[in-house]
Amino acid sequence: MVRIVERKYDISSLERLEAKGFAKPLARVLASRGISNEIELETSVSELVPPEALLNCLKMAGYLADAIELGKSLLVIGDYDCDGATATAVAVRGLRSLGAKVDFLVPNRFEYGYGLTTEIVEIAGMKNPDVIITVDNGISSIDGVAKANELGIQVMITDHHLPGEEVPDALCIVNPNQQGCLFPSKNLAGVGVVFYVLLALRAEKRKRGMFIHSKEPNLSELLDLVALGTIADLVRLDKNNRILVENGLRRIRSARCCPGILALMRLSGRDFKRATAQDLGFSVGPRLNAAGRLDDMSLGISCLISDSETEVMLMARKLHELNFERRVIEADMQYCANVTLDNLDLSNRYTISIFNEDWHQGVIGILASRMKELYHRPVIAFARSGTGELKGSGRSINGLHLRDALDLVEKRHRGTILRFGGHAMAAGLSILENRLEEFNTAFEAIVSELVSQEDLEQIIEVDGMLNLEDLSWDTALTFESLVWGQGFPQPQFYDGFNVINQKVVGDKHLKLTLDKKGQAIDAILFNQTDKLPSKIKAVYHLQTNQFNGAKAIQLNIRHVEPA
Repeated sequence: MVRIVERKYDISSLERLEAKGFAKPLARVLASRGISNEIELETSVSELVPPEALLNCLKMAGYLADAIELGKSLLVIGDYDCDGATATAVAVRGLRSLGAKVDFLVPNRFEYGYGLTTEIVEIAGMKNPDVIITVDNGISSIDGVAKANELGIQVMITDHHLPGEEVPDALCIVNPNQQGCLFPSKNLAGVGVVFYVLLALRAEKRKRGMFIHSKEPNLSELLDLVALGTIADLVRLDKNNRILVENGLRRIRSARCCPGILALMRLSGRDFKRATAQDLGFSVGPRLNAAGRLDDMSLGISCLISDSETEVMLMARKLHELNFERRVIEADMQYCANVTLDNLDLSNRYTISIFNEDWHQGVIGILASRMKELYHRPVIAFARSGTGELKGSGRSINGLHLRDALDLVEKRHRGTILRFGGHAMAAGLSILENRLEEFNTAFEAIVSELVSQEDLEQIIEVDGMLNLEDLSWDTALTFESLVWGQGFPQPQFYDGFNVINQKVVGDKHLKLTLDKKGQAIDAILFNQTDKLPSKIKAVYHLQTNQFNGAKAIQLNIRHVEPA
C-alpha cells in the first residue's frame, strides 16, 4: 500500500523567501525543508563549522604535526565502501601535501571483513608504520587497537559511526558522534571527518611556522572527493554537508578535480560540466563501490590517488567493467529473492530475512536495499562468507533504528549475533549459519515490538503540484542548481496526466509523451515495461534534458498509478 502525502511547510518561511525573490515553487520546496532565509543556503566554505568545534580535532592535529616533524611513517587504514575509499584518498593526498610520509591499506571484505581487526593490524605491522590512522572505521575496534598497542604502533581514529559502550584505547579519537563531542553537524561522513582533521593540521603547521619555506597546500582541492564520499554514504545533508558537497561539485564542473572522478564521470556517460549530487550517487559512487563489492577497494583508492591520466583511465575502465558485472549478479539475486518471497505471506510479517547459498557476499547490501524499496519492510540479506559464518547486510525503514534493533537481538538472545554495527538505516552483521532460523525469529519478534503496521505503509512525500507555467526549463534548471540528498530530498511533485504515447526503450524502460491541459511533455519511467493506462497520476522529478543541442524538460517518474 502506497500513500501520497504532501509535505507541510511554514507559511511565514514561504513568504520571507518569496519576498527575497525566490520563485514560489522553489520557495515552497525550501520552506518544507526547514529553510526560512537565504543565509541557510549559503555555500561559502567560510560558513563551515570550524575544526576546533570537533572534539580532539586540534589534539590530533598536534600529534600529526609532531609525527611529520619527526619523519614518522604513517599508514592510513580505510574501509571498502565509497566513503572509506574517498576518505583514504583524502587522507593520503592531504597528508602528503602537508609533508607526511604516508601509505594506505584497505581490508579485503572477503578475507578480513570490516574495520581495524587484529588480522589487519598484523598485516599493517609488516609495513613497519609508526602510526596507524583509521578513516571511516575504528570506533569499535577494541581488539585491533589493543593489538597495535602491543606492537608499539600508535593509533589515531577518525570515524563517524556510533560508538559502543566501550571505545578503543587509541592515542586520539575524532568522531562527531562520540560522547562529549558538541560538534553541531553530527552527520559528517567518514571523509568529512578526516578532511576536518587535515584543516586542523594545516592550521597547526601554520602556527608552528612550518610553511615559511614552503607553499601552504590548498585543501579545497580535496573537496571533490569529500563531496563524492558524503553523497555516496547517504548521510544527512545538513547545511555543513551541503557546503562541502556544493564546493566539491563546483570543482568537478570546472574540471579542477582528481582525474579518477573525471574518468568515472565520462565512462558513466555523465557530463562533468553539469555534475549533480545525483551523478555522484548513482553513477560515480556505484562504479567505485564495485571494487569493494567484487574485488579489492585498493583499485578504487588508487584510481582516486593517481594523477596519471593513462593509469587512471585503465583503472576506471576496470571499475566500469566490475560495475557491469555487479549489475548482472544483482539482477540474478533479485530474481531469486522475488521467487522465494512469492511463496511467502508477507502481510503479517514485519521483517524480511533471506538467505541463499549462491548469493554474492559483496552484493547483498544492494539486494537488501532493493527489497526494502519493493516491500517496505526492514530487510536483511545473508550470504556465506566461506568460514562457516553468514554475512548479513540490512536496510531499514523510517521508524526503526536498525542498529538498535540488532543490539536488542544480541542482548536478549546471546550468541545469536557474532558481530554487528551500523546506523539507523543500514547495518551489517555476522551469524553462524546454524543459527539463522533463531535469528530470523528473534529479529521478527523484536521489530514487531518497535514498529506498527502503519510504519509498514509506504509513504511518498511530494511537494504538491506544479502549475503548467512552472513545467519549464528555468524551473528545472533552478532545482538542479541546488544540492539535494539524504535529509534534504530532491523536489518531487504529484499530478494527473493523459498518456498520449508510450514505447519501451533499452528493453526495460518506458519513454512517454504526456499531456497536461493541451501541452505535451516528455517523461521517462525506468525499470518498467508494462503498458500504462490512458490516464495516470504520477510522482515525478522535474529535470532538464539536452540532446544534440536541443533543450527540453523531462519528467522522471518515480511512482505511477491509474487516475
